[in-house]
Amino acid sequence: MTSNQSVVPVQQPIRVADIKKNNDGQIIERRNRRALVDIGNLAPTAVETGKPKLDETPKRRSRKPSKSLTTVLTARSKAACGITTKPKDPVVNIDEPDIGNELAQVEYVEDIYKFYKLSETEGGLQDYMNSHSQPDLNAKMRAILVDWLIEVHRKFDLMPESLYLTINIVDRYLSVRKVPRKELQLVGISAMLIACKYEEIWPPEVSDLIAISDNAYPREQILTMEKAILGHLGWYLTVPTPYVFVVRYTKASLPFDEEMENMVFFLTDLGLIHYSVIINNSPSKLAASAVYAARCTLKKTPAWTETLKHHTGYHEDELKECAKALVTFHECASETKLKAVYRKYVNPDKGAVAVFPPVRNIEADVGGGEQS
Repeated sequence: MTSNQSVVPVQQPIRVADIKKNNDGQIIERRNRRALVDIGNLAPTAVETGKPKLDETPKRRSRKPSKSLTTVLTARSKAACGITTKPKDPVVNIDEPDIGNELAQVEYVEDIYKFYKLSETEGGLQDYMNSHSQPDLNAKMRAILVDWLIEVHRKFDLMPESLYLTINIVDRYLSVRKVPRKELQLVGISAMLIACKYEEIWPPEVSDLIAISDNAYPREQILTMEKAILGHLGWYLTVPTPYVFVVRYTKASLPFDEEMENMVFFLTDLGLIHYSVIINNSPSKLAASAVYAARCTLKKTPAWTETLKHHTGYHEDELKECAKALVTFHECASETKLKAVYRKYVNPDKGAVAVFPPVRNIEADVGGGEQS
């Protein structure tokens, strides 16, 4: 800059939009206001005389976004209370692969299982052992009968539905009719005959059942008991057994594989033998508990998913007690005298899941201590 050059402030011209009149009609000059971005008590921009210079918009200092004290304290409170903002795992549409399968009944399957859940307690199953309804029987005798029925079912190579319906018929009949000890096996044979007629395409004949029971009962006695059972149950055979829930819940246990399916059925079959499990848990809860215990045994993570919770209707905490009992049965399956289930699932065609080591952490989750 030379000495003869002076700096003067730039005079902005008055625009029509900046002129306004007062009540007396006098013109009042009003200059443009600064843009919001220019607010900050900045000094007027000066230019050199003779060398006009374009005015530059002053740059603001960039600031990092800061969190308020309330935001910080709220986040710390949530962390202290164990509240997280992690998104839940999505509920998977397990029926999507079966859309083209007419037998899958994808349009109605949800309604069908809602009906199953509502009707699973309508079978009339009662605590017949502890209410003196069966003074000549006890839970151990029932366990021996069910173990034998599982063995017979395997030898005849019957459908799994037949086994579950057989045990359901036995329990419901014992809930409404007093049975002497010597006729308990007769009830089991007749119940299996009914279940096979209902579920099998080629059910075993009466002579086959007589032979498998070592001629303990004549043909006429079996047919008479069959008629008595149907009469006392009102011919009500379309009931939701644990089997129908196991099939659905295992499908919801993703990723679905044959090993998982075999483990779930192994644990469920163990539960069928024990009266306390059958009488204290609905069929759907037994099935869901078996899935939960199987996932823990096979180290599936997470042990319980949003998809399983959606399709079963059970939370993880509701299943731990029953699952713990199933794991206990798994631990002693090879040592107990009743080995029908163990022999069934120790075979390679069932994945030999009976020899898998039982899970060790369910007891800790429920009781606060590791299983010994």
